Amino acid sequence: MFLHELNPSIKALTVIILIILLALIFDPLTPLLFLSGTIILTFIGGKISWKRYMLFFIPFFILAIGMLWTTVAFSKTPNNPNDTITIFTLTFPRESFLHALALSMRILSVATLSLMFIFTTNVIHFIISLIQQFRLPPKIAYGVLAGYRFLPMIKDELLIINSAHRVRGMNQVRGIKGRMNQFKRFSIPLLASAIRKAERTAMAMESKGFTGSKDRTFYRHFFITKKDWLFMSLMILGLITAAYISFNLNYFKWYGDII
Repeated sequence: MFLHELNPSIKALTVIILIILLALIFDPLTPLLFLSGTIILTFIGGKISWKRYMLFFIPFFILAIGMLWTTVAFSKTPNNPNDTITIFTLTFPRESFLHALALSMRILSVATLSLMFIFTTNVIHFIISLIQQFRLPPKIAYGVLAGYRFLPMIKDELLIINSAHRVRGMNQVRGIKGRMNQFKRFSIPLLASAIRKAERTAMAMESKGFTGSKDRTFYRHFFITKKDWLFMSLMILGLITAAYISFNLNYFKWYGDII
């Protein structure tokens, strides 16, 4: 699966460039074509479970539907209100509906790009790649990695605290005040535990010789290869192709054209 083998930093840079380009385009067809191609590429080039993918995609889809409805319902009066479009027996001004659809499609396009990156990228490899390719300071990078490692520990700690409260009969809460008190009982031990773990981690890193210097050796090296640049080029070309198709069908618009 070639998406997993790409340099994480170049993959992230590609996603950022595409999001910026999508932000400059304001028509519904271009992002629709592009997100369709992104989804196909994600499943062809990545080892991904479609059930897990849909679990993450559905919230973005609901957000896009909400954006579509609210934009149509509260949009300003269009220039040509007599030009309408009927969908499921509901009639909308064509201009307002296309603007709303463009916003929704942009949300879904950004979502599919983000999901492609998340599902095909190892977080640790991404951080190390940022150090090697984009000169991210090791102090920041390893601090982020340490925080990422703490997340499962915090979850386990929360379960332990919850079990301890249940043993003492303090788990039954009612009303907003009770939940606020429960949040306080949970947050203070979690914060204290996180501080202790952070201190131990800092001492362990210092004892192992970590100084935060940029001149350091790495056990795992990441390199930028031709296939990384080919991936970036093909993704940008795909967006240009979608824009070209939209332009020929008289849908294409720049963001400045609607202002």
